[in-house]
Amino acid sequence: MATVSTRPGHGPRLARSKARPSPPLRFDPIAEAERQWRLRWTRAADEMAAAMAITRAHQIILGAVDSAISPYELTFARYETLVLLYFSRKGRLPLGKMGVRLQVHPTSVTNSVDRLEAQGLIRRLAHPTDRRTTLAEITPKGRRVVQRATARLTSTGFAMSVLSLQDLRLLKRVLRKLRALAGDFEEQGSAGS
Repeated sequence: MATVSTRPGHGPRLARSKARPSPPLRFDPIAEAERQWRLRWTRAADEMAAAMAITRAHQIILGAVDSAISPYELTFARYETLVLLYFSRKGRLPLGKMGVRLQVHPTSVTNSVDRLEAQGLIRRLAHPTDRRTTLAEITPKGRRVVQRATARLTSTGFAMSVLSLQDLRLLKRVLRKLRALAGDFEEQGSAGS
């Protein structure tokens, strides 16, 4: 896990948390894997290295995010669920719609809702017109937790503040292109780019 820190005169950098199992490596294991891959197979070495880099970056970011919100007994999945409800017009949504918006399996939504309900951060409600549908609604306590957890999380910069604004925008564009071409969503002009 990593957190963002700043040393005077050196700009932002990632600082290792005490939970990290070992000191930083003296070489980049992904670059070494790419070198080995090129010696043996040559094909798709760039794709493999990019995929490994994305996977490792995901681990670093998720570790920093989880570390920031853990004082609220939240995982990133539960935090996302709370934020989705917080952003909704009425503070409640059908569980099925939540799964679609969070892009997760219905079982994952149910698990998150179960845990958040046990914490008193959301409650389940019967849908007023559709007996087959259950709603999840954020509680006042849930709203307070979202605000506090978000303040703590944004202060870490999601472990991304080590990058320049130009790098962040380039990264977003490249990953959006990858997601769109993979069919993750339908591209609608340049909104959100």
